[in-house]
Amino acid sequence: RRNDKAHGFSKGMKRRLTLAMGLVNSPRLLFLDEPTSGLDVQSNIIIRDVVADLVLEGVTVFLTTHNIEEANVMCDRVAIINKGHIVAIDAPESLKKTIQSVQSIEVSFDHNSADQLDELSRLSMVNRAQKSGDKFKLYTEDPSEVINAVMAYANTHNLKVVSITTLGPSLEDVFIRLTGLQRTGERIHAID
Repeated sequence: RRNDKAHGFSKGMKRRLTLAMGLVNSPRLLFLDEPTSGLDVQSNIIIRDVVADLVLEGVTVFLTTHNIEEANVMCDRVAIINKGHIVAIDAPESLKKTIQSVQSIEVSFDHNSADQLDELSRLSMVNRAQKSGDKFKLYTEDPSEVINAVMAYANTHNLKVVSITTLGPSLEDVFIRLTGLQRTGERIHAID
């Protein structure tokens, strides 16, 4: 594609070209502003792999992103910014440890019904429940108790548990806590 004009490139190809242009002088410091925003999965993986290789070569990369999972995967240190001010900066795992009491169980059943979210949210030791796709995420301080309650619920309702996973706090949970947001069901509200 050496002779192609850049204006005809896909968004992913334009991002790769921009990244290549930034690397021409072999910088020791590189600033990337949302390098994977709006890209397809394949282009996203290519950009992430290039950034990971640069870091292994000793290049310091500053990355801005609204994709919290991307920050969790790509960054050694994360700064969480709220209203223009850094409210926390640390390694992703260290940030997650600051709210260790927040744990969750993610479960999916062989079939779903309209009232399952409400029923699961009322299980013993469940602080909050939300549905995402075919999975339910149940927040708790006692995962083992909730697992027992989920299994009993499945048995009572003749459901087969397709998958069940325990999860520690996510970087998104940290962001929500540190920026003064609060989840209620599946909605997020600002609290002051």
